[in-house]
Amino acid sequence: MTKDTTEWYASWFDTPYYHILYADRDHAEAHQFMDNLTQYLNLPEQGKILDLACGKGRHSIYLNSLGYDVTGVDLSENSIAYAKRYENETLHFEVHDMCEPYNEKFDAVFNLFTSFGYFEKSVDNLNTIKAIKEDLNEFGFGVIDFMNADFVIENLVPEDVKTIAGIDFHQKRYVEGGHIIKDISFTDEGIDYNYQERVKAKTLSDFEELFEQAGVYLLDVFGDYKLRKFHKSTSERLIMIFK
Repeated sequence: MTKDTTEWYASWFDTPYYHILYADRDHAEAHQFMDNLTQYLNLPEQGKILDLACGKGRHSIYLNSLGYDVTGVDLSENSIAYAKRYENETLHFEVHDMCEPYNEKFDAVFNLFTSFGYFEKSVDNLNTIKAIKEDLNEFGFGVIDFMNADFVIENLVPEDVKTIAGIDFHQKRYVEGGHIIKDISFTDEGIDYNYQERVKAKTLSDFEELFEQAGVYLLDVFGDYKLRKFHKSTSERLIMIFK
């Protein structure tokens, strides 16, 4: 029996297998990034942060532990249901489409860990940046933490197998139609599964064009979670600060 769900993020992010495959993400690195970012932005004490596409809330929970009032939103109902276990008076989670404004004002809106460029309609990329702008207060900052597409394409591993929890995840990576694509196939309890991740290979110049269309201003660009300078050929990340 085969379960084919290549529709992509709406289904893949809502499965337990997504979280199994990426269970080894570096929490220490994520915490260091949040420390560096909030210090750089000099956010006010108990400032309000919106975490767009928050997943199970790992960044939101840590930001809240630093004293910030955090709202995490995601399209995945399962991820939000999980994250809600950690809610308190200054930490809230809600199912929400980041293409649309949240209709509150924040000191910062974070879109982290390449949670952008999934949309089938290219206008939704612009709508997301417009929504971020709408959700910022007068002194607020928007942050998009994206992959450095040039670096990723140059260093793409075409194929590998990752075994976690007794499941062999077969991963194939390639570039097609301006997207970086990963096909993921595996078998669990006699059922074959096929998923696909598709992310638009947007570069800094692509984002600069979107920012101009959205009427926001790019303030700074960093190339890694230590906030070192961005270099097109060697930086792993593309971290953009705007308002």
